[in-house]
Amino acid sequence: MATAKTPSVPPAAARPDTKTRRTPAPAAAPVAAPRRGDALTREGIVEASIALLDSAGVGGLTFRALAERLATGPGAIYWHIDDKNDLLTAACDAVVARSLAALAPGGTPRAHIRAVALAMFDAIDARPWLGTALTQAAGQLPVVRILEPLGQQVRALGVVRHKAQWTAANALLSYILGVAGQNAANAQAHRAPSGQGDRAGLLAEVAAAWSALDPVDYPFTRSLAGQLREHDDREDFLAGIDLILAGLAATPRPR
Repeated sequence: MATAKTPSVPPAAARPDTKTRRTPAPAAAPVAAPRRGDALTREGIVEASIALLDSAGVGGLTFRALAERLATGPGAIYWHIDDKNDLLTAACDAVVARSLAALAPGGTPRAHIRAVALAMFDAIDARPWLGTALTQAAGQLPVVRILEPLGQQVRALGVVRHKAQWTAANALLSYILGVAGQNAANAQAHRAPSGQGDRAGLLAEVAAAWSALDPVDYPFTRSLAGQLREHDDREDFLAGIDLILAGLAATPRPR
C-alpha cells in the first residue's frame, strides 16, 4: 500500500511574508522647553522695573508683577537682583545717569550747578517714584552721581576748604532732593482721576485755605495767598538754587 507523501514545509526564512512589517521609528529626543530666564539680563530687568514704577509706583514694584511683565518666574529675576531695594536702587540709578548724561558740557560752574539741579527737578517731576527711591538710596551710587558734579563745581567756584566744600555741596544736594521730591509728591497726591495732575486746582485750594487764616496769627502766610495761585514751581526751585549760590559767593574765602 502506497504511503502519501507529506508536503515539505519551507524553512521560516523562505516563507513569503504576507504582512508588511514596519520598523518603528526611533523615539525623538525630548526637546527642552526654552527657559525665559536664560534671556534675561540685569539691564532688561531694570528697564522693565522702570516701566512698572512709572505705571504703578513704588508700591506696585513687586517681583511677582515684574515676573508677569517679563513672562518669567521670580527665581530667574533673583539670579540677577538681590531684593526689592537692589531693584529700586538700580532703576533709580539708570534714570539719574541718563538725566545727567543728557546735560551739555561746558559752561560756568554756576550754570552747571543750575543745569544739574534742573535735570533732577524735571526727572523727579516726571517720575515721582524717583524722589522716594533717592531718599531710600542715601549714600549709594544714584545719590553719588548727583553729588559728584555738584562738588566739582563747588570747587571750581573757589571753595578750597574740605569742610566748606562738603557744606556747600550737601546743602545743594539736600535742597534739590527735598524740594523736587516734595513738589512731585504734592502733584502725585492731587492727581486727577484722568491721571493728569490738577495743579491749578491744588494751588487754588491751598490759596483759599491760606486766605482764611487768622491775619493776626499768620500775617505773612496769609499775604502770600494771592501769589501762591500764580507761582511757577520750576522758577521758584531755581530761585532757591540761586540763593544758595549767592550765599556761597558772599562767604569769605580763607587767606
